[in-house]
Amino acid sequence: MFQQINKYNKLEEFLNSSLQSHQVLHINLNSNQIGDISASDLGSALQNCTNLSYLTLHLSSNQIGAIGASGLGSALANCKNLSNLTLGLHSNQIGAIGASGLGSGLANCTNLSNLTLYLYQNEIGDQGVSGLGYALANSISLSNLTLDLYGNKIGAIGASCLGSSLANCTNLSNLTLGLDGNKIGAIGASGLGSALSNCTNLSN
Repeated sequence: MFQQINKYNKLEEFLNSSLQSHQVLHINLNSNQIGDISASDLGSALQNCTNLSYLTLHLSSNQIGAIGASGLGSALANCKNLSNLTLGLHSNQIGAIGASGLGSGLANCTNLSNLTLYLYQNEIGDQGVSGLGYALANSISLSNLTLDLYGNKIGAIGASCLGSSLANCTNLSNLTLGLDGNKIGAIGASGLGSALSNCTNLSN
């Protein structure tokens, strides 16, 4: 059945739209300086999109911090039909708490099978990537994951913890992981690789 794609590049237009009618949604608000407050408004609207199954959300370079990122995660957790999500939050300031909070929310999207997260240049560090990984390990339906974590001050501990968490994603079959611009070193790379070898269904 054909599903109409609804596209928005202005926050107000989306907020005033027929939220429950959206099934396939593309929102591009890159470089709009929306901050945590408007990110919260966006989240409040998204959680009312109860029929949403496909969402592409671009929010790079918007001065979004931990509160905004965590709030978005919590809001998306209410989108029970969401199966495909692309979320661009790169070049913000979500930090460790924001990354963990975002992950915790997404873990409650029980039908989420395809997830792409662009989180590069957010200074999430070892604590943030560990929290994000731990949350994603509880994403029971996740089969395709792209995770871009370039330039986030992640070390060996964070990389190893991420690998251990992803090894618990029992349905994961396709993984694309971007960790360049960090400091995971040989120990981190070894720990990550060793853990991922336990992903029994991983084919790519």
